[in-house]
Amino acid sequence: MNKILVTRSSMPSMDEYIGEIRDIWDTHWLTNMGIKHQTFQKELQNYFDIEHIDLFTKGHMALELSLQALNLQGEVITTPFTFASTTHAIVRNGLTPVFCDINPIDFTIDVNKIESLITDKTCAIMPVHVYGNVCNVEEIERIAKKYELKVIYDAAHTFGVKYKGKSTAAFGDVSCFSFHATKVFNSIEGGAACFRDEEFGLKLYRLKNFGIRGPECVDAVGANAKMNEFCAAMGICNLRHVDEEIAKRKKVVERYREHLEGIEGLQLNPIQKDVTPNYAYFPVVFEEKLFGATRNDVFNALAEHGIGARKYFYPLTNTFECFHNAFDVNETPVALHVSRHVLTLPLYADLALEDVDKICGIILKCRK
Repeated sequence: MNKILVTRSSMPSMDEYIGEIRDIWDTHWLTNMGIKHQTFQKELQNYFDIEHIDLFTKGHMALELSLQALNLQGEVITTPFTFASTTHAIVRNGLTPVFCDINPIDFTIDVNKIESLITDKTCAIMPVHVYGNVCNVEEIERIAKKYELKVIYDAAHTFGVKYKGKSTAAFGDVSCFSFHATKVFNSIEGGAACFRDEEFGLKLYRLKNFGIRGPECVDAVGANAKMNEFCAAMGICNLRHVDEEIAKRKKVVERYREHLEGIEGLQLNPIQKDVTPNYAYFPVVFEEKLFGATRNDVFNALAEHGIGARKYFYPLTNTFECFHNAFDVNETPVALHVSRHVLTLPLYADLALEDVDKICGIILKCRK
């Protein structure tokens, strides 16, 4: 049985990648912001059409060190409907996450509930663009300005996404991206922080490089989060093809919609107004009373046929055992409901349309 995984990494041809890394053998410059790093950073800056960007070993380090560079104290309003990295970046900075529910349409933070959570301890908002869906950036900016709060976007899912013609990299005080192998765009491992303030960028740069200010001056305690040359080279290669990859993903999504649109009991990812999508994920929310089968029924049926789907995001981060019941999940009922009913289906650029047909056939046969 040929297995169909939930995702598959996009890669350039071997010849293209070898051609890109060949001169590394001439320079022996493997890390510490080498030529590949500099080139990749500049090309991303142009792709996003932004002024300031810095690269990291991982998207998580971009998040964690961005919070540290902002020198925040107190509470950060965020969402539990996200990957562990978002919440852990907050907690590892000694900050307290305050969980806001999500809206049931696009699964991003419910902007109508943010203000009720703001206290004199609130220092920032960390919204999450989910499945490629863009948060209500205009309302978040309004709230942040009103209460003088910083905004750090977890933009891991929105590489290549634009809102009203502007990259998601341009919103907030910082927008952080993941270039993990499972994402729409990857550099094997890696990430980036995109920001407005140049002085903030200098702090961020020092934090990712041990706090070093100069050859004989270390005036801060920093980490080591520098992207190496081989990851940067993969990023350079994949950036050449990312728009083509997104176009291929679009065809897969359209095929899914042909089969599943309008089926009672299935909620599909919305098509957002004014958003240029990247087709990052294909989530389906299963309402068993209407559809006739649970999310877990479908998950198991697909698994029996060698098809990997993912309960993404489940469990919610505010239910993690590491937090020892510190949060009340009942305060985020929409997120809790979606987490118990959502399944992300296989989606990648070279997924055969015939396999999409097979997947949908299995799903629809689950109805009782």
